[in-house]
Amino acid sequence: MLKVGLTGGIGSGKSEVSRRLAALGAVVIDADRIAREVVEPGTEGLARVVEAFGAGILRADGTLDRPKLGSIVFSDPEKLAVLNGIVHPLVGARVAELQDRADADAIVVYDVPLLAENGLAPMYDVVVVVDAADDVRIARLVELRGMARQDAEARIAAQASREDRLKVADIVVPNEGSLEELAARVEEVWAELTTRARARA
Repeated sequence: MLKVGLTGGIGSGKSEVSRRLAALGAVVIDADRIAREVVEPGTEGLARVVEAFGAGILRADGTLDRPKLGSIVFSDPEKLAVLNGIVHPLVGARVAELQDRADADAIVVYDVPLLAENGLAPMYDVVVVVDAADDVRIARLVELRGMARQDAEARIAAQASREDRLKVADIVVPNEGSLEELAARVEEVWAELTTRARARA
């Protein structure tokens, strides 16, 4: 099994790369998606988040109001640490469960937004970083996600710097161009991962 850590700052296009790798045959384990699952209504995770931040972070239907929680934690490192302390262990347990189900010779891609921030690079055989300049990412968040510019800047500031992320990269996927350029680069990356997996076998 080849364990690949895939990361990139918010707005870098990491999710698009993840989708394309899955289409090429990777087993993708999406930490963000799992992080949402572990705080769905009725979960221990949601109960603990409400205990920490109050019932005001819930919508009328009992689901987590992510934008509201985000506005609380992304401007306060201590509150962000409290949230991470609740969610990360739950995500870790679910990731381990999914990993155990993958075939022994699979290329398993772990889609991990905060890989650099949490010093997780040593956990993977290969780290792939999707890279784009901060101004490109801010423009995407404002135009494609409808985020206020100030919120987009705060999200980016709360994550690792571009330099810190590139320091942990074994493979870089530049993503400031067209989707066609990105598709071509992802196919090159897949070929390289396949070669590495064969070499290990």
